[in-house]
Amino acid sequence: MKNIVIIGGSKGIGSAILLQQLEFNSVHNISRNAPDISHPNLIHYTADVLQDPLPEIENIDTLIYCPGSINLKPIGSLSIEDFRNDFEINVIGAVKTIQKYLPVLKKGNNPSIVLFSTVAAKLGMPFHASIATAKAGIEGLVKSLGAELASVVRINAIAPTITETSLAAGILRNDRMKENMAERHPMKNYLKPEEVASMANYLISDQAKSISGQIFEMDYGIVTFKI
Repeated sequence: MKNIVIIGGSKGIGSAILLQQLEFNSVHNISRNAPDISHPNLIHYTADVLQDPLPEIENIDTLIYCPGSINLKPIGSLSIEDFRNDFEINVIGAVKTIQKYLPVLKKGNNPSIVLFSTVAAKLGMPFHASIATAKAGIEGLVKSLGAELASVVRINAIAPTITETSLAAGILRNDRMKENMAERHPMKNYLKPEEVASMANYLISDQAKSISGQIFEMDYGIVTFKI
């Protein structure tokens, strides 16, 4: 049984990861709201990762940072504060968490870190300037830390396309919009949280012990293919 720390496991992709991990591992969840589940393998800490001190945790094998944002506006409507907020949520929160738990993580069993990027960091998409800039920072962080920690801790990122979570509810708010979104992807679908959680499960497993510093596109072909 591994000790998994999830930041933001109360909803969306984080919740899907949490639910899958609870079957096999001990999970420490840190989020502003508690997950809507009770399980003997779950320990929850209520905290805002950007504002509050992070809890002390003695044993950690894996760190997964899930918080993100979808802030889609034309560049003329994006304030400097928008850019700062997206960078804080996506990058600074991840850095703060890694700095806090890295000394403990280094002592773990096949220790690993999983962060999240987006397909918009690779594919130019209108109205994504703020979030794409922040997630590009995550990709740079993964490459740099992958090299720095190569002999000790593995770190990878998942870059999903649109995923059916509460964060994307405005984009997928009715059947017509869901159909249009699926049609935009060459493979005629978009992601469910459980699919992304399965990729995270693999990346933190012993089967992925040779993999670090990588960005994994889960894109249903939208970045990869032109049809």
